[in-house]
Amino acid sequence: MDDAPITTTAVRLDLWLWAARFFKTRRVAKEAVEGGKVTVAGLPAKPSRGVLLGDAITVMRGEDVFEIVVLGLATKRGPATVARTLYSESEASRLARESRRAEATAARAGYRPPDGRPDKRARRLIRALGDIDAS
Repeated sequence: MDDAPITTTAVRLDLWLWAARFFKTRRVAKEAVEGGKVTVAGLPAKPSRGVLLGDAITVMRGEDVFEIVVLGLATKRGPATVARTLYSESEASRLARESRRAEATAARAGYRPPDGRPDKRARRLIRALGDIDAS
């Protein structure tokens, strides 16, 4: 854990989100907090708000919603294995994210557009299907 030193005092929210690898850069983390994508204990927060152990944080990142509890504090971004030890995600949040991801995958698995324009034979078939619908 030398890569991400654990501190006992409060850490800025944007810095902690970056260190916990929820956002790629600290600037993106700050913009997400300012844009209302992050709440602490159900209330909107500022990027400079101090994060303490046991804080309940909700992070909305794209379609994913993470409901987490802070288990550790870090001021430096370390490896992903260390970042995962900084928080614990609720089981309901994890299951909701996985089901949403499975639904999106299933929706994409249906129709696949053709690679290119139809050739002469395919155009004749399309026209023939159109004539069937008209009569």
